Amino acid sequence: MLHAMAKKESVAIVGPGSLGSALAIALEKAGFGITEVISRDNAGSRMRAKALARRVGARAVAISDAALAADVVWICVNDDAIRAVAGQLARTGGWRRKVVLHSSGALASDELEPLKQRGAAIGSAHPMMTFVRGANASFKGVAFALEGDAKATSFGRKVAAALGMEAFTIPKKNKILYHATGSFASPMFVALMALSEQLAVAAKVPRGSVAKVIHPILRKTMENYLANGAAAAFSGPINRGDLATVRKHLAALKKVPKAREVYLRLASEAAKTFPVKNRAEMLKLLGSR
Repeated sequence: MLHAMAKKESVAIVGPGSLGSALAIALEKAGFGITEVISRDNAGSRMRAKALARRVGARAVAISDAALAADVVWICVNDDAIRAVAGQLARTGGWRRKVVLHSSGALASDELEPLKQRGAAIGSAHPMMTFVRGANASFKGVAFALEGDAKATSFGRKVAAALGMEAFTIPKKNKILYHATGSFASPMFVALMALSEQLAVAAKVPRGSVAKVIHPILRKTMENYLANGAAAAFSGPINRGDLATVRKHLAALKKVPKAREVYLRLASEAAKTFPVKNRAEMLKLLGSR
């Protein structure tokens, strides 16, 4: 005899931004009922909430009007606002037997303490992925860092299984370094690419050709890194121990001082970390000990 499928929890999403929208859509597709999309009481936020609510069959409400009847309340607001939102929510509704999550990668579940005091199980559940407006979002294969009360992390693992994520638990004290890992892998990387574009323009590459210069080597580098890891993907004059070329780089980069500073820091780290020829001479040239 077949067992009946376990009923999936209902979820209210607080914050109809990029992450909140991606989560609501993915959860609804996976069979979790989205009851409310809760927004700030301003025109832009209300408009986003209404659009998302229509898409997932939910009710769009301001936080002051939320029913909060869902099994799970998932807070998807900026890090700086989480504690204030938790405090505001704690002043209304009944919280016993409910789960409340936030999705900050940097902050622990302690931000939700006002709701725990009202009887909720609290946790943090962070997908290590970039979410930007207008881009298709997928959670399949994404790392999902969980922390908090047992009931909250158990629900997080259920979500991970439903969306195809790779769940793991992380100690509170390690969350900020974990989050910095993502910053290096995504926003800092994008900033580095923007600096690369500035150098191409300084080199008099026609603006219409900058992408053609950068994209092929970037694409292949990422392919090599993803397939074989950092050491195997590392190439170029530092790897070859080409002191003359690196010296010329440093001289030319005086025209773009901020790029020169970044070059020195990254090149020094690379010369210390990866197999390179003429390591001692290279580190001396780069000013590293």
